[in-house]
Amino acid sequence: MVREYHPRLYVACSFQKEASVILDMLVKIEPEARFFVLDTGVLFQETYDTWKRVEARYGITIDRYTGEWVDRLWERDPDACCGMRKVEPMERALSQVDAWITGLRRDQAPARAGTPKLGWDARNGKHKAAPLADWTEKDVWRYIAAHDVPYNPLHDRGFASIGCTHCTRPGAGRDGRWAGTDRIECGLHLP
Repeated sequence: MVREYHPRLYVACSFQKEASVILDMLVKIEPEARFFVLDTGVLFQETYDTWKRVEARYGITIDRYTGEWVDRLWERDPDACCGMRKVEPMERALSQVDAWITGLRRDQAPARAGTPKLGWDARNGKHKAAPLADWTEKDVWRYIAAHDVPYNPLHDRGFASIGCTHCTRPGAGRDGRWAGTDRIECGLHLP
């Protein structure tokens, strides 16, 4: 992906453990790699702190994209909230690049079981790579330990997946996302 698309390659950085691994790998391959975050305005303080630690550790600046704010919209219409705070900013982030990289893993949820390592993202009209698609949770933690990679401390408190403060609780896999609902995706990775 770097050889083919850099500098028109963008890497989604959620400050979850998978994003930390991808970032660590990529800056070793291409120190000028470009990263972005979708800042919903209600990320955990630990996520913001991890963001600062990562930038300082690797000497990089991670681009920030935000969306429109409607107070407490997540309570009334989580689909609209995710659309405004995540999906629309993602579309803007990807509008000027040819390809992007995500931290999706097949074992995170049944809906992600068919995630290709490299494929066409029809929704965004870009090539999309998921280099950790075939990695297990143990593979991710092994890499973090072996390379002393900074990661979000919420993982140590039972958060397997980390999103916004109002919609995320500790839980295995994607179970802690949109707790109390049957929702497990925000719309970023839907066709």
